[in-house]
Amino acid sequence: MIKFLLKGLFRDRHRSLLPYLVISSGVMLTVIFHAWMTGVIRNSIEFNARFSTGHVKIMTRAYAENASQSPIDLAVLGIDTLADIISREVPEMDFAQRIYFAGIIDVPDKSGETKAQGPAMGIGIDMISGNLSEIERLNIPASLKDGRMPEQRKEALLSKTFADKLGINTGDTITLVSSSMYGEITLHNFILCGTVEFGTTALDRGTIIADINDVREALNMTDAAGEILGFLKTGNYDNELSASIADRFNRKYSSEDDEFSLVMKNLTQMNNMGFLVEYSDKLQGLLVAVFIFAMSLILWNAGLLGGLRRYGEFGMRLAIGEEKGHVYRSIMIESFIIGLFGSITGVMVGMVIALYLQNHGVDLGFMMKNASIMMPGVFRAQITPQTWYIGFIPGFISSQIGTMLAGIGIYKRQTAQLFKELEA
Repeated sequence: MIKFLLKGLFRDRHRSLLPYLVISSGVMLTVIFHAWMTGVIRNSIEFNARFSTGHVKIMTRAYAENASQSPIDLAVLGIDTLADIISREVPEMDFAQRIYFAGIIDVPDKSGETKAQGPAMGIGIDMISGNLSEIERLNIPASLKDGRMPEQRKEALLSKTFADKLGINTGDTITLVSSSMYGEITLHNFILCGTVEFGTTALDRGTIIADINDVREALNMTDAAGEILGFLKTGNYDNELSASIADRFNRKYSSEDDEFSLVMKNLTQMNNMGFLVEYSDKLQGLLVAVFIFAMSLILWNAGLLGGLRRYGEFGMRLAIGEEKGHVYRSIMIESFIIGLFGSITGVMVGMVIALYLQNHGVDLGFMMKNASIMMPGVFRAQITPQTWYIGFIPGFISSQIGTMLAGIGIYKRQTAQLFKELEA
């Protein structure tokens, strides 16, 4: 029976080709849309993690309570030893040390007197050791407007708007006036080697980025860091895994009785990111559900119309004595075969396109000019286990339901009416 139906489908392309193409196209679009929405939403979360929170963050308990102020007097000490320990104990992650600080940038004139000043917030990261992980996470090279990246000690970057306001150019000397980890006033000279643009007014107004070892020297923070950010080696945030790692770390190193004991927080516990992650998951689910529902209606109607167009054929088959149940079962088997092959083809083609979008992405940087640090310039799709099967919902199930509803009309056909149709 199945062999007979297959021959019929291959020989009569009017009966099989159009439904096959419609189902394949619908499934393909569903797969691509799901992968794209997953990638865009997770990319946005990932960029926030790279700039501020990490997938997890290690701080002292006192620092964590005042994290918005970045209090360097509550920084993590013994950082070199701690870095070795956590690298061994948490092999799933890469860790990066950072120092966030505040101060005043002073620009001297030729005689050494102050020519211009401005308040600044600063970031100390690993920039000149040869490890490019941090500058790539923050996408600093793509945000460079003038000059070059720091290549040696005592070189720094300023936000372009801030540099223009101070009236300085690359190669000029600037002085950071700040307070050390122990509360002393400190002055430290830097050479401006380049400027960057964040695309965010708060950061463009006054930001300095320097190598973390220079910042340690400037702020008297030997063997210390304000925060240690951890990033999963898979490259994507996993809430369950990050929470498990944080719980394991806190049981060993954190004590409520010691404000300088270490605490590890995962991304959802910082900067209201828990709400964002939960909201983004629900938003993604809603958008995908709406799209699947729309595609389901299209494919449902395609199956329904395909069945209605064949009512004349069904009438002829009933008129020559074929049982109604047999006709109904045959069209359901045909729909099953077309839906199965169409869905498989759609998933395969959709996965190929989604894989390309995952590896190469789509450059939308022209839509977010001067915001390459705060937002990704290239948006990428992301393939998840759901992507492999979600296309079968509209492609296979909906087309079957459409055919099923159209086939109900077979049982309503009356013999007298069939002869009238044949006479016509």
